[in-house]
Amino acid sequence: MSDVALRPWAADDLETLRRANAPEMMTYLGGPETEEQLVARHERYLRLGSEGAAWMFRIVTPDHPEGVGTIGYWRHEHHGEPAFETGWAVESAYQGRGFATAALRLAVADAAHREPGTPVYAYPRVANAASNAICRKAGFTLEGEEDFEHPKGTWAASNVWVLHPPAA
Repeated sequence: MSDVALRPWAADDLETLRRANAPEMMTYLGGPETEEQLVARHERYLRLGSEGAAWMFRIVTPDHPEGVGTIGYWRHEHHGEPAFETGWAVESAYQGRGFATAALRLAVADAAHREPGTPVYAYPRVANAASNAICRKAGFTLEGEEDFEHPKGTWAASNVWVLHPPAA
């Protein structure tokens, strides 16, 4: 989908988080967050971006410059090895149109440009058929299943998907 673009996370993106905080979108993420949690997450995204520890984006299209969702990647260790982890959320009204897959491909390309050869991991819940399908469509390889913690203190069976971008 060529009309999808990623806009770096900015001070005015709090509303993007609010729209993605719908109960049906938070099923696999521990449920909706409070306003205080959303504000804290927004501030964390801004801080981590300025520190070079995470890269968060608003997913935009020409028809929806306000955004249809969020995506990002951050520094991570997978079994002791340096990697990136990625996660995304596309608002319910825009799901099923290929926006998440296109955004994931763009985020992986950004990560590969930033640190060539660094693998990118995604850990969708085993039961989250849509996110698992997005990983498959974006070219990730299923490595297996592990218990994964998200949100903090909540462990659940998750699929381990990886994409190994080419080295420089």
